[in-house]
Amino acid sequence: MEPSGKLSSSAVVLVLLLVVATEMTGMVVVVQARLCEKPSSHFKGLCLRSQNCDNECMLEGYMDGKCKYLTRRCICSMECATMSNVGLTPTK
Repeated sequence: MEPSGKLSSSAVVLVLLLVVATEMTGMVVVVQARLCEKPSSHFKGLCLRSQNCDNECMLEGYMDGKCKYLTRRCICSMECATMSNVGLTPTK
């Protein structure tokens, strides 16, 4: 085989390896955990600002907190797998 033939076949192999490597690293699997919700046990009164609710929920050890505007209650949330309390409601 001629030197130019070896060079071109090496280049083809290198390009194929780069394509395969790019395809393998380009695959990203996104998994979204389900959130469970529970009313805050420490928040008192009507929930008017989600920031206040969020702060209280974080103090209770939850990931997030938001006001439910129809009921004006502070609802704390966390990934279902990390919650060990009883009576949690998964969100839909």
